[in-house]
Amino acid sequence: MGLGAAGLAVAPLAQFYARTSLGAPAFGPGYGPLTPMLPENTALLPNALSGTPLLSLPKGFRYWAHSITGQMMDDGFPVPADHDGMAAFRGPRNTTILVRNHELSPNQTPPVVVPDHLKFDSAAVGGTTTLVVDSQGRLLRHFASLGGTIRNCAGGPTPWETWITCEENVSVPESGNKLTQKHGYNFEVPANATGPVEAVPLVGMGRFNHEATATDPLTGFVYQTEDRGDSCFYRYRPNQYGNLAGGGVLEALAVKGKPTLFTGPNMPPGEPMPVDWVRIEEVDPDEDTLRSEAQAKGAAVFVRGEGAWYGNGLIYFVSTSGGNAGEGQIWAYDPQSDTLKLVVESPGSTVLDNPDNITVAPDGRLVLCEDGGGTDRLVGVNSAGELYDIARNEFDSSEFAGACFSHDGRFLFVNSQSKGITFVIEGPWRKGRP
Repeated sequence: MGLGAAGLAVAPLAQFYARTSLGAPAFGPGYGPLTPMLPENTALLPNALSGTPLLSLPKGFRYWAHSITGQMMDDGFPVPADHDGMAAFRGPRNTTILVRNHELSPNQTPPVVVPDHLKFDSAAVGGTTTLVVDSQGRLLRHFASLGGTIRNCAGGPTPWETWITCEENVSVPESGNKLTQKHGYNFEVPANATGPVEAVPLVGMGRFNHEATATDPLTGFVYQTEDRGDSCFYRYRPNQYGNLAGGGVLEALAVKGKPTLFTGPNMPPGEPMPVDWVRIEEVDPDEDTLRSEAQAKGAAVFVRGEGAWYGNGLIYFVSTSGGNAGEGQIWAYDPQSDTLKLVVESPGSTVLDNPDNITVAPDGRLVLCEDGGGTDRLVGVNSAGELYDIARNEFDSSEFAGACFSHDGRFLFVNSQSKGITFVIEGPWRKGRP
């Protein structure tokens, strides 16, 4: 960890609040002003997108647009709709493997198509696809890798080279919906899969409205967010490192001395709060009651827990509607000190508009995907606590999702959800902190 990365855990919030409290701009210069740009492969895009600037980026950046909803994949089926969470893994021969979620409810099209015997639920059409990108940003192949699930929203990579895909849905079989299974589970997809894998629910990780995961590589503990207005923050301690299906202990975070703390408005910035972890006994309830057990035991309550990522030795996670303005908070849990603190809080939508997915850049800064319903952006946070624009959606009002970096730090990958596009953005990610 470099000095800048270590500083990010401590410095940003105090400086960020010092500026905003004085009415000064919360934005720093970043990489410079954004300019609408054409993708490098515009000639290969569908007519509705060809010749159209899809992103605005700083000078010196460039990008490609790949695996667009409706295009034909290498398995003979169209690219599914609603691209969402994603992670990048190092592939053979200097390639990058992307495992990508599709947040699809039953009856949405195009679906994720896999053989029936590999599906979790025959009536569900969500799941994941896998993309392979070469060292020049070109798409080599893409195919379905898991299916039969509902609303695969986010998830997270693991140190053992798998992707955890999460169902943001707790539907159950009932008259009229044709479902065969109850939902609300996590599933695991190997990064090196060359085709669809069997969708096996990781029941021990809990049945709830899952959003994202972040795994501590030292312990193998998996931290989980829940997209509810009264959500909790969980960790799963597997019995064996890397064996999530083999059982373990599910717990929820509680702040010491502050039972059932509501972390919405009026939270002290930058103050480390020691935490406890309360054990969840009923990990697979028939109703959506898991968080009720957690809160009855004193677990802290967050406003819409969404994106999560491990970096700088910390577990970062997002409260999309938290804070005094209700526009979002970024929290950091330190596994070494067992403390929690508020890292960034949006003072208003013009500064940061409901952050959702989050990742950590090669130099330790944070990258946030907005989901505010307006002209959404990718927003960076540097070690000085400054926020700055990295990219802006120029094509529609779709949210960004699934931001992640290639193993060599050359590319930032990110999805535009409603149109269903995966962008490969090349920029000076390792050339010092903006």
